[in-house]
Amino acid sequence: MRQADPLSPEVLDDLEAGIGALLVVWGRSTERIKPKVSASQLRALVVVDRHDAITLTSLADELGSIPSVTSRLCDRLQAAGLLVRAASASDRREVMLRLSKDGRRLLRQFRRERQADIKEVLGAMSPRSRGALLTGLGAFYAAATELGLPDEEPA
Repeated sequence: MRQADPLSPEVLDDLEAGIGALLVVWGRSTERIKPKVSASQLRALVVVDRHDAITLTSLADELGSIPSVTSRLCDRLQAAGLLVRAASASDRREVMLRLSKDGRRLLRQFRRERQADIKEVLGAMSPRSRGALLTGLGAFYAAATELGLPDEEPA
């Protein structure tokens, strides 16, 4: 990448290319998990995993969706055995969502595959380049967090 004004169009183009490659590597891991799930289903599983239990409404909010669409998404995840629905102990009208045993297994497999894919690319880099990448990503993460951007695992 060029050493120039960090906000120049050329540098931003280089960054977009690097981030694009990272997204391709990141996405490859979803191709090898079983059962197959869509990106939106995987994202829902990741969100549910961050909570011991979450309401359908809260999940819809975190996904930026509406409850009816999220409910259909959860129907498919439940039918696949990846999600469990139960009435809330405090409010029987409220539906609580939890990962099933198979849902937790699928996310573990996804994370292992994703780490293996990243490790493969990092192994092709020089130690100096890996260090620079980690330093740069750490600084990027700190700046994003300082700006109040979400601090959550993407799917």
